[in-house]
Amino acid sequence: MSIIWTIIIGFVAGLIAKFISPGPNEPSGFILTTILGIVGAFVATWLGQALGWYGPNEGAGLIGAIVGAIIVLTIWGFLSRRSSV
Repeated sequence: MSIIWTIIIGFVAGLIAKFISPGPNEPSGFILTTILGIVGAFVATWLGQALGWYGPNEGAGLIGAIVGAIIVLTIWGFLSRRSSV
């Protein structure tokens, strides 16, 4: 159940992160934005567990998932800028 909860939180976090950090190199499209949000939620969960903020069966909350999604969107922007140049 924790994986499903992480996916739902990541979906919402991806949408919020898209509005927080708009830019020209961001992914356009609903599906890609939500996938990057879900990846951001998994990154936040992994990072939080590695740093000891979350227990083994705990996932990132909404704020942690938003931060993770913003990190993934920033990395996406850097990679897409380099590949287009």
